[in-house]
Amino acid sequence: MYTPGMETSERLIESTRRLLWERGYTGTSPKAIQQDAGAGQGSMYHHFRGKPDLALAAIRRTADEMLAKAEEQFAGPGTALERISAYLLRERDVLKGCPIGRLAQDPDIVADPELRRPVDETFDRLRGRLAEVLTEGRERGELGDTLDPEDTASTVVAVLQGGYVLARAAGSTESYRQAVQGVLGLLAAHAAA
Repeated sequence: MYTPGMETSERLIESTRRLLWERGYTGTSPKAIQQDAGAGQGSMYHHFRGKPDLALAAIRRTADEMLAKAEEQFAGPGTALERISAYLLRERDVLKGCPIGRLAQDPDIVADPELRRPVDETFDRLRGRLAEVLTEGRERGELGDTLDPEDTASTVVAVLQGGYVLARAAGSTESYRQAVQGVLGLLAAHAAA
């Protein structure tokens, strides 16, 4: 789980990231974080002002990682549709849900403007990057002019997040697969002849 010599602050952030994803904000107590990270209370409060400060660092790290993974596909080779397909079809732990999307459903995160901000910014950046890829596709003649890149980017993100929710509710990845295939079919319908 942790590499030898990993700094205590890094262990605390990584433990908080995992626990937030698994348990949510309320279920992630400082004691649980400390136990998971193998750190004492004094170490935690030496590096962070408290649970909100640590949670914010963990959320930002998760957001940065999520956006970096998305960028691997968005900046890769291929047409706009091929890059978006690579993003949507990449391997994910679907039944655990999206680590950022799950935070958007956490009432304690949503109620705190500081904790909510990186969640909202992540989705804004993701929609923006998708819109850029779709705009490139239109400019290259890969997609028809009737496709609105911003609206379509929002649709792709909504379908992806909804796919996670449906899969978790059903306890099966099939709902997620269907949602992704559906949005890819809609995108393909906008491909230039």
